[in-house]
Amino acid sequence: MRLEDKVAVISGGGTGIGAATATLFASEGATVVVTGRREEPLHAVAEATGGLAVAGDVVDPAHAGAVVAAAIGAFGRLDIVVANAGVGLGGSVADVTDDDWRTTLDVNLTGAMRLVRAAMPALTEAKGSIVLVSSISGFVASSSSVAYVASKAGLIGLTKAVAVDSGPLGVRVNALCPGWVRTQMGDDAMTELAEGHGGTLEEAYARATALVPLRRAADPGEVAACALFLASDEASYVHGTTLLVDGGGMAVDVASVAFDDGWEGGP
Repeated sequence: MRLEDKVAVISGGGTGIGAATATLFASEGATVVVTGRREEPLHAVAEATGGLAVAGDVVDPAHAGAVVAAAIGAFGRLDIVVANAGVGLGGSVADVTDDDWRTTLDVNLTGAMRLVRAAMPALTEAKGSIVLVSSISGFVASSSSVAYVASKAGLIGLTKAVAVDSGPLGVRVNALCPGWVRTQMGDDAMTELAEGHGGTLEEAYARATALVPLRRAADPGEVAACALFLASDEASYVHGTTLLVDGGGMAVDVASVAFDDGWEGGP
């Protein structure tokens, strides 16, 4: 087992990538502490994995310390942090509201920083590992997503900054950057796309991934497997970097697609 006797805190752990990560980590021997705002799914994951649920909002400055204290109080140590909590509020720079900007940065970036900061003494003692869940949006931008893109790019910068400081302490940190994943957040976006184009959910996913070389979105378990690698000793010399989990999407020169046979200006 790759995480035997390890204790992991996973934010956003009740659904999607977080729940899949908790389930996989537990199957690899870890004790998981899942946190998030919705108590019912959190407790379901904790019960299924034999772990602990700690409900709360990452926007609350006191929450990170409470989660870390709960993990150490219950299990005596903390070895892994997966900062996965996130929101995806829209808006271009011309129309994003202050509230949406602040909420997105508070949840996606500041919440991750607070969790890492609170966990650092325990992680230093354990020579542990941190996985920050960013996105391909940390590298490229979509329309009307200024706050989301800024927050995910910030997570990549945070990864590098923490890596410089934490490496000498024996604590590794890396960023995980998924493309489209079949989560509730992904389904919500695809539902909006389907409504705009008169198609089904499956047709929307096909449209959104038409230029992705693997021609599909990821399953949450596929992203969780990458988090497992980064958190485990198998990645013992992987530090301060990003792992793309995007089906090859970032490898595509989108301008060159116009030269492909059969291209008609859209999927």
